[in-house]
Amino acid sequence: MTKENIFLPQEAKILRVEKTTGLERIFTLRLADGSSLSFEPGQILEVGLFGYGEIPIGVASSPTRKKTFDIVVRSVGRVSQALNRLSEGDSLFIRGPWGKGFPLENLRGHDLLIIAGGIGLCPTRSLIQYILDRRQEFKRFILFYGARDPQQQLFAHDLADWRQAKDVEYHETVDRGTPGWQGNVGVITTLFSKTPIEADTRVVICGPPIMFKFVIRELDKLGVAPENIFVDLERRMKCGVGKCGHCQINDQYVCTDGPVFSLAQIAPLEEAI
Repeated sequence: MTKENIFLPQEAKILRVEKTTGLERIFTLRLADGSSLSFEPGQILEVGLFGYGEIPIGVASSPTRKKTFDIVVRSVGRVSQALNRLSEGDSLFIRGPWGKGFPLENLRGHDLLIIAGGIGLCPTRSLIQYILDRRQEFKRFILFYGARDPQQQLFAHDLADWRQAKDVEYHETVDRGTPGWQGNVGVITTLFSKTPIEADTRVVICGPPIMFKFVIRELDKLGVAPENIFVDLERRMKCGVGKCGHCQINDQYVCTDGPVFSLAQIAPLEEAI
């Protein structure tokens, strides 16, 4: 990002586009000037096209994977639909990275549980890759992933790897099974019965807002302290730099104070969860 002007976008070339579901596309990008994007897992980019605008999107790959980076775009509005019409060789434009990512210094050396629902797997994939690339820095690693149905699951190649991996305890569920689905059916909280979770485990949560309340309730039963639970509130962001107030929740700005907060930080903000 050009440091002289926080509103000046930087060109990124599209190296690859993968259709992952009916709504989402995975873009593998490289900065047009050949430099590497410097970011932390959990940080946000403003991604856009001239004439259409920009939208906030979490980086979906780890900074340990140099030279390229991934984003996932869900077609839900004018800007995202325009982005998803782009092809390999085209360019898009980014500002950032912005905000505070996952607190790696608080996660290292501990058991770690990541709970991702739906498109919440995208920003957490950055952290997952980071952990797997630096596996010796973390203790037990558990991953819960929930989707509406098997056709809505993201990153099929990653899921196949995680199912076979020995260094991650991977558990998945879908709200609705389909013919041939052999996995768990039920909301994501049903996965808590699949494996024991210690009270001093560090937990990262990212998914639809309705999921947060029920997941946090289960963690409270296990005795996990609010200061050891981290939530990604990647929503309602607009400018990314704390100027427009679009993402303000009481005295907090999601784009600058977050998007990653500890539960202890946001507990007083009822709208946040």
